[in-house]
Amino acid sequence: MKPSKGSPLPGLSLSLGYSVTYLSLLVLIPLSACFIKAASLSPAEFWNIVWSERTRAAYSLTFTTAFLAALINAVIGFLVAWVLVRYEFPFKRFVDAMIDLPLALPTAVAGLVYSSLYVESGWLGQYLVPLGINAAYTKFAIVWVLVFTGFPFVVRTVQPVLEEIEPEVEEAASILGASRLQIFLRILLPTVFPAILSGFAQAFARGLGEYGSVIFVSSNIPYKTELAPVLIVTRLEEMAFPEATAIATILLIASFLLLAFINTIEIWSKRLGK
Repeated sequence: MKPSKGSPLPGLSLSLGYSVTYLSLLVLIPLSACFIKAASLSPAEFWNIVWSERTRAAYSLTFTTAFLAALINAVIGFLVAWVLVRYEFPFKRFVDAMIDLPLALPTAVAGLVYSSLYVESGWLGQYLVPLGINAAYTKFAIVWVLVFTGFPFVVRTVQPVLEEIEPEVEEAASILGASRLQIFLRILLPTVFPAILSGFAQAFARGLGEYGSVIFVSSNIPYKTELAPVLIVTRLEEMAFPEATAIATILLIASFLLLAFINTIEIWSKRLGK
């Protein structure tokens, strides 16, 4: 008898069919519908919508705040991941579990809590506003909320990489006379940098499409504090569906490019690890 030429994995065809079906229903078909709706516009109409003065202002604010929040998360996330991996302290498991809280909570909760804390009559706002620090309904508020929602992505990306670095490597470098800065720059940073970059890109992509939290902390003033996701919802409320899908298409393309960047970084990091 000839050996079977089928796949060594039983049920591969069935499981692959289910995966493709669910992927199509949940992702591909809705995204295709968005692109098809946007395609109903002529090139001139599409360009006028996605590159109007109001839309450009929304893009600028969206990308700027998402980038700043992701940059802050890259620094803070690395420090938190380092503490969780390298040190033992009371309630460490509780702190580690709290990292995932922004992923479990509805993002609207973050916006509501933040706005109640930093308004003029809030617990923190009553002390900050008299000092001239207006942390509610400003660009600063948007960045701070995006830091909250994107924080877990950096920590959970960097943490496993730090766990794989043996402390003995750092100890050996220290014995050989390397300073703490040299150990960080020559041993730690080259190893964790791809993970930091990947976590940064994930937090950045999350910030581009965030709506639930920022709607409560920005004043949503066109040309000033109006974000692209908020503008999309505004267009939907105005029954301007082609306009909304056109703007959404731009954000989708940006997200796809970031996902491709993340995959490239992961492939690069695996090659460096070999």
